[in-house]
Amino acid sequence: MFIGEYTHNLDTKGRLAVPVKFRKFLDGGAIVTRGLDHCLFVFTKSEWELFVAKLVVLPISQANSRAFTRLMLAGAVDVEIDQQGRILIPDYLRKYADLKKAAVVAGLYKRIEVWDAEIWKNYKFKTESASDEIAEKLGELGI
Repeated sequence: MFIGEYTHNLDTKGRLAVPVKFRKFLDGGAIVTRGLDHCLFVFTKSEWELFVAKLVVLPISQANSRAFTRLMLAGAVDVEIDQQGRILIPDYLRKYADLKKAAVVAGLYKRIEVWDAEIWKNYKFKTESASDEIAEKLGELGI
């Protein structure tokens, strides 16, 4: 279970430290892919398999299904945690998420999101400002 928000710096090679509390869940490696809202998603291998099982049954005749499946799968990369607890984020994923030096590693229970710190700050401000409206819409869904 991933929860919490942590700020870590990427090194010059694109390696990012994984928060200590998250490492035990990723000891067998992880999958990093493009996420939504221009962040990166990090999955355990078992959660990745569950996610992919849902993607591969989407109808290929629908453009949105094809586009979303491509977004998630084509850019995915298998990563290992090194002895210092870091993962290497490939250049194309760093560019997609506009990752610079400071990155926010956010735990979202079954996945991790990696955000550029400034983009996260702006996103969080916007979301917190609309929290009442968001809560009301989710209330309509029974949440």
